[in-house]
Amino acid sequence: MSDQKFKGKISAKGTEITVLSQGTEDDFISLTDIARYKNKEEPNAVVANWLRNRNTVEFLGVWEQLYNLDFKPLEFEGFRSEAGLNAFTLSPMKWVNTTNAIGIIVKAGRGGGTYAHKDIAFEFASWISNEFKLYIIKDYQRLKTDENSRISLDWNVKRILAKVNYRIHTDAIRDNLIPPEVTNRQKSFMYADEADLLNTALFGMTAAEWRKTNPDKDGNMRDHATIEQLLVLANLENINALYIGKGIAQPERIAELNRLARQQLTQLLDNASMKGLKALDAPKTEE
Repeated sequence: MSDQKFKGKISAKGTEITVLSQGTEDDFISLTDIARYKNKEEPNAVVANWLRNRNTVEFLGVWEQLYNLDFKPLEFEGFRSEAGLNAFTLSPMKWVNTTNAIGIIVKAGRGGGTYAHKDIAFEFASWISNEFKLYIIKDYQRLKTDENSRISLDWNVKRILAKVNYRIHTDAIRDNLIPPEVTNRQKSFMYADEADLLNTALFGMTAAEWRKTNPDKDGNMRDHATIEQLLVLANLENINALYIGKGIAQPERIAELNRLARQQLTQLLDNASMKGLKALDAPKTEE
């Protein structure tokens, strides 16, 4: 499974359950959390007992054969032939490692546990209680509605901010920083340099540094920015355009923009969501 875009919570009959969302239909739900409805002290034992069942192994095998081209059918047949026997045991990790399964993942550390694709998670919930499964589905649908609204809002805000502020910023660069005799290639470097000034002031790094740090992510740092960061970025573009018009040198501008970015993010974010400010240490500038 690729890195989740959202980490949400659903609640079913007093049990809180973590959902790792891709922003698509391929969400993964915590089996460990679901199992706590049956046994709060030993949820992993509940998952292990479910995996011992022949019906479970057959269901997992069919799911993998439908969605996983790299699934190992011979290894699966070995598990299916032994499933249900008194001596048969199967852990989530053993299932994944032996069959190359993708429908179940095991995460270590804080917030870890066993997660499964929603198709599998709902099947597990049915094994525990059909009533419990319905409560899970109901709140999961509520989560997806909220998530889809947030995605739509994110997209519209990004689109509007980009359209309004891009022209203001680039016009200021064109009118005040770019001599008429430079080539188009030189112009592009100057535009990129000012864009990276804003990136460094807000995100604490340039676009190239972000790509090096995040080789597996698509797009750029602005594509992965929060709504709060985008709002601050829009303000910084306008302020930087004003500073450029006043002839303020770049080292002075970046220090002041960084200060404003920190101030505005502090005002926008709740105390509980201040992550990201650590990266906003005032950037070093060359003399």
